[in-house]
Amino acid sequence: MFEGFTERTFECEDVSGKIRIHAVVGGQGPALLLLHGHPQTHVIWHKVAGELAKHFTVVATDLRGYGDSDKPAGLPDHSNYSKRAMAADQITIMRALGFERFRVLAHDRGGRVAHRLALDHPQAVEKLVTLDIAPTLAMYAQTNEAFARAYYHWFFLIRPAPFPETLIEADPALYLRQTMGTRSAGLAPFTEAALAEYLRCLQLPGAAHGLCEDYRASAGIDLEHDRADLEAGRKVECEMLALWGAEGAVGQCFQPLEEWRKVARHVNGHALPSGHYIAEEIPERLLEEVLPFLKS
Repeated sequence: MFEGFTERTFECEDVSGKIRIHAVVGGQGPALLLLHGHPQTHVIWHKVAGELAKHFTVVATDLRGYGDSDKPAGLPDHSNYSKRAMAADQITIMRALGFERFRVLAHDRGGRVAHRLALDHPQAVEKLVTLDIAPTLAMYAQTNEAFARAYYHWFFLIRPAPFPETLIEADPALYLRQTMGTRSAGLAPFTEAALAEYLRCLQLPGAAHGLCEDYRASAGIDLEHDRADLEAGRKVECEMLALWGAEGAVGQCFQPLEEWRKVARHVNGHALPSGHYIAEEIPERLLEEVLPFLKS
């Protein structure tokens, strides 16, 4: 699915110890980091990576806890799955490749990592594109019944271990189908090869725990970090493009652009004719939207 790309493993380090992060790297030119969402892997970009690699050196990683990256046991405060820790992984990887500055295109959970990346490392992020998210703090603070029903997993996955892990591990294929296949487009956007890869990775030891820890961190320590930024007046400084699916819960339950303008200084954006999985539902349209922004 990533013809011409090279698989790489990078070693990062934090309070968890040494963490290996898996990635694929391809193309040439300015650096572009791609970050995926839940419950997926870097494979979400397989329909657009080839075209992007004609213009950029593309680096598509598996977030810690996902894919073929390491899945350390979560700490009591979940800090080793904070978006701050995940963002630090990406900085280590990009520097290892020789890139001190780079652009970022990020979906879902990866967008939350990218938001923290731009806040914690403003000197590194040149431009940022987020796909189908509003800021985490805003989404939790404004949760209503419609959002809770659509994003039930936000509240299921943060239950203490090992409850959600046990249920996911009992039938990973069912969890994948229920999480991805019950959104607006069903399973139609996903190729058989991509679905097989998502399932393979979800079945890996520790995968259920890794994704639960990601969400536990977002409902706790990540909110602390976000509130601290608001109180200090820190905002995303780079030029930013926020895109979301008109048929998805984010666009229907929130005002994404309005919320991003509260935490970013230079942001524009709009809805696209898509559900949640923009890169797999409307890849050609996504490229039309992001290439001019990222190349300028």
